[in-house]
Amino acid sequence: MREENTMYLVKDGLKYCKVCGEPKEAYFPAGGFMGMKKHSRQCACDRKAYEEEQRYFKEKEHRELVSRNTRICFEESRMEEWTFENADMSDAVMNKAKNYVESWNKMKRNHIGLLLWEPVGTGKSYVSGCIANALLKQEVTVKMTNFNTIIDDIFPLADKTEYINALASYELLIIDDLGVERNSEYALGIVFSVIDRRIRSGRPLIVTTNLPLKELKNETMLEKKRIYDRILEMCTPIYVGGTSKREKIASMKMDKAKKMLEGAERRMNEDE
Repeated sequence: MREENTMYLVKDGLKYCKVCGEPKEAYFPAGGFMGMKKHSRQCACDRKAYEEEQRYFKEKEHRELVSRNTRICFEESRMEEWTFENADMSDAVMNKAKNYVESWNKMKRNHIGLLLWEPVGTGKSYVSGCIANALLKQEVTVKMTNFNTIIDDIFPLADKTEYINALASYELLIIDDLGVERNSEYALGIVFSVIDRRIRSGRPLIVTTNLPLKELKNETMLEKKRIYDRILEMCTPIYVGGTSKREKIASMKMDKAKKMLEGAERRMNEDE
């Protein structure tokens, strides 16, 4: 059977789609040099199929871009699970972090960053990771690293400026655990160069640290003071207090192990 008989209806000399009823052909305008010749056109079915195809390729391209940017952003794959969906959103700091993401365009336009500070294990890295993952899903380029990694990476390079400029090029740079890096003159020089170049780029910066805000503000060592002053110049301090999340996780694991051991002991007694 011919294709026209299975897919089309013919009316007024034109083919019509049997599904949507729209014409698959049209005549060129009367009086034109093409005369009464016909040209093909998309019916509703064709348009829908085209839109679905475009949507598929756009979503595929988006997934691949986010996946590629995520691999570049994080140095550990576990950080990809640090998301607001997996977080305790009753936490006030988490809500501030989510508000930062929701206001990203404004934050980016006004060069506003964050300084997440206070005790070890309270989740500063996790909070910044949630921000990173949420922005990565919006196709924002993010890099999350620390100064020990930066110093190790940059030491053997002949052109250190290129590396520092690359860090400045990300739409958001996150520096984790400021203050744990080496305090040598060389290391502090690299830290200042990265921070200073980042600030001059006009792009936001997020820094996490275990150092108290008072110590950052009252630092007397010149090399550190100029670093901290630059950070405080563009990063809004947010206190991340509360119970150590590492302690909570350890406690949960201990409780789970205890229940498993008690269950095993109970089954052994029943078998006897």
